[in-house]
Amino acid sequence: MDSIRRDADRPRVVHLDHTTVRGGAELALVRLLSVDPAWTPAVLVPAIDEVDVFAQMPPTVVRRARGVRQHSGGSGASRAHLLGLAVRLVAQAVLTGTHPLVRTADVVAANSTRAAAYAALALRLTRRPLVVHLRDMIDEESLGAFGYRTMTRLVLPRADAVIANSRVTLAGALPFLREGAVAVVIPSASGLTLSPGRVPTSGPLRIGMLARIDPWKGQAELLEAFADAFRDGTEELELAGGAPFEHGGFAERLRTRAAELGVAHRVHLLGHVDDTTALLNRWDIAVQYSTRAEPMGQNVLQYLAAGVTAIVADEGGPAEWVTDGVNGRRVTPRDVPELARVLRELASDGEGRDRLAAAAVQTPGLLDDVAVASAHAEVFRRVARRGDRHARRLSAGAQE
Repeated sequence: MDSIRRDADRPRVVHLDHTTVRGGAELALVRLLSVDPAWTPAVLVPAIDEVDVFAQMPPTVVRRARGVRQHSGGSGASRAHLLGLAVRLVAQAVLTGTHPLVRTADVVAANSTRAAAYAALALRLTRRPLVVHLRDMIDEESLGAFGYRTMTRLVLPRADAVIANSRVTLAGALPFLREGAVAVVIPSASGLTLSPGRVPTSGPLRIGMLARIDPWKGQAELLEAFADAFRDGTEELELAGGAPFEHGGFAERLRTRAAELGVAHRVHLLGHVDDTTALLNRWDIAVQYSTRAEPMGQNVLQYLAAGVTAIVADEGGPAEWVTDGVNGRRVTPRDVPELARVLRELASDGEGRDRLAAAAVQTPGLLDDVAVASAHAEVFRRVARRGDRHARRLSAGAQE
C-alpha cells in the first residue's frame, strides 16, 4: 500500500527530494531517517537516478518514485532550458499532489530547493502543512533569477514552516514568510561523533577538503594556495568528494592544473569517501573555501567534531561556527594569497594546530543526528497540530 500507516503518536511525514544523486541535502536526509526518528517517514522522488543514495535508508522507511526526472542546472540557464525546467516542475507538481503518500500525509517536507518549488505548486490549493528545508542562500547568485523568483514568490509565502541550516540562511527567507509561519535554525544531520581526542599521525602534513567536486566549492582556489604555500615541500593535499551534476570535467581540470603547478604527485582526488571519520583523523588541516557564501557547510561541522584544525571562508554559515584563532581560522573569501599565508602559518605551528583542534570539539551547538532528529520532530508535530486544528474547524463548519 502506498499510503503511510497511521500512528496516532507520530505525524506522517512525506519527504520530497528532486534527485537520488548523492549530495549534501540527500545525505543529510539519509542520516536523519536512519536514527529511528519520532515521526513516520516516507520519501517520494521523481525518479531513481544512476546513483541512489536513498538505498542506504533503513528498509522500514517507505520509498516511492513517481514523476519527471529533474535535470541539474537552472541558475544562469538559457530561456529554452528554463522553459523546460518550468514544464517539468508543473508536471511534477501534478504527479506529486495526487500521490497517495502526499494525499494521506500529516506533513509534507521539501528536502531541496527544487522539491520545494513543485511541492508549493502541488499544495497551493490545499491546507496540507508544508515544511521547507532551507539549504541555500536566498539570493539570485545561489538560486538563479528563476529560482529566486520561485522561492520568494511561490515557496516561502506558502510554507507553514522553514528549517534553515544557519542564521544567515534564515535571515534571507524571513521577509517572504507569511505571518505565523514557524521559522527555526537546525543544523543539517551531518553524522557528527565528537572526537575523544586525536591520535598523532605519522608521515607528511596532510591538508584536505571534504566537499563535492564543483567549481564553486573552492577546490581550484585551495589547489592554487597549496601550490603557493608548499611548492617544494612534502605536504600533501587530498580532495575528497564525488563529482555529481556533470562535474567530472572539472575534476579533470583540477588534475591538469596540479600537473601544471608541479604538485600533481602530492595532490590526490579521492572521489566519494564513505568513512569520513578515518579520513578526517589523518588530516592535519581541513579547509572550507567556497567561492560564494555557504549557507552552512556540513563539512565544517564535521571538521570541528573530528577535532581537526579548520580553515573556513569568513562569510556565511561557517563564520557562525568558527571563531578566528579560538577553534579554527577564518580567511578572507576569494583571496588565494591570504589562504596560502594561513596554510603556511599553521603548517609551521604544530602547537597552535593542536590548540585549535582541541577547542574545535568543544564548539557549542554541535549536535549528533539523534539530537537533530529530535529538533525536527518538534517542528513536524507543531505544524501537524495546526493542520489538525484547521481540519477540525472545517469539519465543524460543514456540519453547521
